[in-house]
Amino acid sequence: MELKITAKNIKLTEAIKNYAESRVNRLDKFFTEDAWAQLVLSVDKKINQKAEITIHGAKKKIASKAIKQDLYKAIDEAVAKIETQIKKKKAKDVKGKKGAKNVVKEDLSAYFGNVFAPQADVKFSVIKQVEVHPMNPEDAAYEMERLGYTFWMFMDEDSKQINLIFKRLDGTYGLIQPVKTK
Repeated sequence: MELKITAKNIKLTEAIKNYAESRVNRLDKFFTEDAWAQLVLSVDKKINQKAEITIHGAKKKIASKAIKQDLYKAIDEAVAKIETQIKKKKAKDVKGKKGAKNVVKEDLSAYFGNVFAPQADVKFSVIKQVEVHPMNPEDAAYEMERLGYTFWMFMDEDSKQINLIFKRLDGTYGLIQPVKTK
């Protein structure tokens, strides 16, 4: 795991840097993907030694902070807090996965069989006869919106052909025009 150390109001010695790296590298075993850690070491009023660790993973970010009178103890406590957070998260994930195994899987073929299987005879539940008026596509879109429909059939005033206008999921309109096959 890559470690970036920032020191505020304190001189970052080689001993502190090595100690911090050895402690943070213990967390490598919990991460399979590329993760990197950021450690901020600081001193407040020459008494409080603060260590803040943030681990950036592919999908998550975990952070902890510890304040002690000794910087080494602050680093140890911050690492221990993150380790506890990771273990709790893993236990929660494992518990959730075990719970999912106990769920009875329902046979859905009865529901999807009719949907995907070709039907021998087609039955219509509604048949509606509509008067088709000559209009341009813009007027047809206005009429469709006015009535609250998602599609509208109309006769194009220029070509005298039956066209279909429909509203797409992205809010635009589509127009279906008949073409003679050769």
